[in-house]
Amino acid sequence: MVAGIRSYLFAAGVDVADEIAKTSLILSSDPNHLKDGHFDVDSLLVMLEDTLNQALSDGYSGLWATGDMTWELGPDKNWEKLLEYEWKLEKFFHKYPGISGICQYHADTLPHEAICQGLLSHPALFINETLARVNPQYIPTDGPMKSVTPTADLDRTIQNLCALQPGEDLEE
Repeated sequence: MVAGIRSYLFAAGVDVADEIAKTSLILSSDPNHLKDGHFDVDSLLVMLEDTLNQALSDGYSGLWATGDMTWELGPDKNWEKLLEYEWKLEKFFHKYPGISGICQYHADTLPHEAICQGLLSHPALFINETLARVNPQYIPTDGPMKSVTPTADLDRTIQNLCALQPGEDLEE
């Protein structure tokens, strides 16, 4: 994943080596957020907060982060923990306006259940390099989310999202 992102950024005209040297770009697949090999929600949020604070103290106006949910959870693949993380992450984004980012849900590497839960837990969708939308399936909540059984409407939305090509729009 890191090599792919590095190549994509280079192809987009980013001087990746220079940005990494300046520490304005950090590419990592280190599982530092896992405790004893298990996904730890609070540990990852502390790591994000520390990284944001470091970026701000280095003179940056904020931090943009992305995580690939395929490996983010570690070997457990605990979808309840995923929902807990996504709920706490949304609260974290509201608390710290200097951070933004994208959770990557790859339909070809994650089970359908994970895609469904991820879709429900984010207010916006970044679909591809030309398309971002408000998420019509988002479920705002003041408390931790509970796992939801996929509906036909949710399944149809996911199928439409997965079929989109750059330049196409989402069918309602």
